[in-house]
Amino acid sequence: MISKIGIIGAGTMGCGIAQIASQNGHDVIVVDKEQLQLEKAKASLEKILSRLCEKERITTEDKIAILNRISFTSELKQLTDSDLVIEAIVENINVKHEVFKAVEEIVSESCILASNTSSLSIASIGSALTNANRSIGIHFFNPAPLMPLVEIIPAVQTDEQTLNSALELIKGWGKTVVTCKDTPGFIVNRVARPFYGEALRIYEEGIADFATIDWALTELGGFKMGPFTLMDYIGNDVNYAVTESVFKAFYYDSRFKPSFTQKRYAEAGFLGRKSGRGYYDYTHPNANKEAKKDESLGHYILNRVRCMLINEAIDAVFMGVGTPTDIDLAMTKGVNYPKGLLKWVDEIGHEEILEQLKQLFEHYGEDRYRPNPLLRKMAANKTTFFPV
Repeated sequence: MISKIGIIGAGTMGCGIAQIASQNGHDVIVVDKEQLQLEKAKASLEKILSRLCEKERITTEDKIAILNRISFTSELKQLTDSDLVIEAIVENINVKHEVFKAVEEIVSESCILASNTSSLSIASIGSALTNANRSIGIHFFNPAPLMPLVEIIPAVQTDEQTLNSALELIKGWGKTVVTCKDTPGFIVNRVARPFYGEALRIYEEGIADFATIDWALTELGGFKMGPFTLMDYIGNDVNYAVTESVFKAFYYDSRFKPSFTQKRYAEAGFLGRKSGRGYYDYTHPNANKEAKKDESLGHYILNRVRCMLINEAIDAVFMGVGTPTDIDLAMTKGVNYPKGLLKWVDEIGHEEILEQLKQLFEHYGEDRYRPNPLLRKMAANKTTFFPV
C-alpha cells in the first residue's frame, strides 16, 4: 500500500507530480537542495490551486487540504517514511546515481524508487542501488496534472511486485498508463523523432519554409501544432538535447540523426518562445512568413513526415517496445496526435506507406528511409494491427 510519497526536485515537473499525488489523498514531501526553488514551487502551487478554485474545479476546502498534505524541505532525510520516491531532477546519469544511492540508505527496503527521466536508461539508474529490483521508470508529461499519459518503464532488474504497484497507483490517479521496454526515448520520445527530424530535413533541402511545413502538418494532417511551432514551444535547446541523446543511445542510427539547423539555432540562442526568437520571431509576430498554401506541396510534406512516423511506430512494435494499443495510446495521449499511427497505417494501407518509403529510399539511398521488416510483412500478407 503506497501512502506517503517523496518527490525529489521542486521544478515544474516535480511540483506537478506532487500536486497530482496530493489531490489523490497522499501525503507528499518535496525535496530540493535549493531553498529558493522550494519557495518558488510552493508559491506556484498555491497560484495554480487558486486558479482551479476560481474555475470551480476544486473548492476552497480542497485547496487547503491539498496544500496541507504537501511539505517542502531541503533535507533528504525527511523521506525516511516514504513508500514511493519519484526523482525529477536534471537529466544527468551521474547526479541521479548519487541521489539514488543516498535515498536508498534512508528509506525502507520496501520503498519503490522511481525516476521521471524522459530518455535515460532505467537499468543504468537502478544500477546505483544495492536492491535494484525496487527501481522503475514513471515518466510523466509536462504539465503533469493536465497531460493524461504516463509511461511506466520496468528495467531488467525490476521485479513484478514493483511494476504492479506502480501500475495500480498511477492508474488509480486516473492517468492513461502505457508500459514500455527500457529503450532510448521509451515510446513517445522515440516514435516522435521523425516529426521534427524529417520536417527539418525537408527545410534543409529547400523544399519548403517553416511556415509551409507547419501548415501542411496542421491543416492537412490534423496535428495540433506544426513541428517548428512545437519545437519553439518545447525549446530548441531541450528538443535538440533529447534528439542528440536518442541518436547516441541508438549507436548513431541514421533514423535519429540530429539536424545542423536545429543545432545552429540553439547555438545562436534562438530557443523559441522562452527567448523571444526561434524558428519564428515572437517579438515581431508580423515578421513571420506566410505559409505557401500549395496543396500538392502540402500533401508531399504530410506524406513524407507521416510515413516516417508510421515506420518508427511499426519498428517500436517490431522491437517489442510496446503493444500496438499502448503505442497508439502513447502518441494520442502523450503528444496529441490526431490518431494513432498504427491505426492510421491500417486506414491508409500498409502497401501505400511501404511504397512511399521505398521511393524515398531509392531516391536518397540513405538507411534512415529503410522500410521496417514488419511493414514489409504486413503489406505482403495484407494484415492490419487492429480489426477493420
